[in-house]
Amino acid sequence: MPKQIISSTAAPAAIGPYSQAVRAGNTVYLSGQIGLDPASGQLLDGIDAQIERVFQNLQAVAEAAGGSLGQVVKFTVFLTDLSHTPKLNAVMERYVPQPFPARATLGVASLPRGALIEADAVLVLDA
Repeated sequence: MPKQIISSTAAPAAIGPYSQAVRAGNTVYLSGQIGLDPASGQLLDGIDAQIERVFQNLQAVAEAAGGSLGQVVKFTVFLTDLSHTPKLNAVMERYVPQPFPARATLGVASLPRGALIEADAVLVLDA
């Protein structure tokens, strides 16, 4: 099964040797997004702005793949402070319709560029 590289200018360019997303069949694997503004390349200040931007970035890449966050089957979220989970939940509920996908939320010591959150996703496109 050939893979297709997915990219969007509405999300930050990859900052390493990886793609924003890869499609294999009907499955799309979205790389981790942090709270970078795609226009400036700068990390937004504060957890609230970063969570919002992460979901905006993931949404942009999902749309570039021909899908939406409503088709996500699994999120993995990394937080430098797990006490921000209620904020994460509130934003996620605005971007992801029910029934909600599977999710793992992990507490980590640090993230790229000093980010407070990073999330990746797997979505399945309609056949």
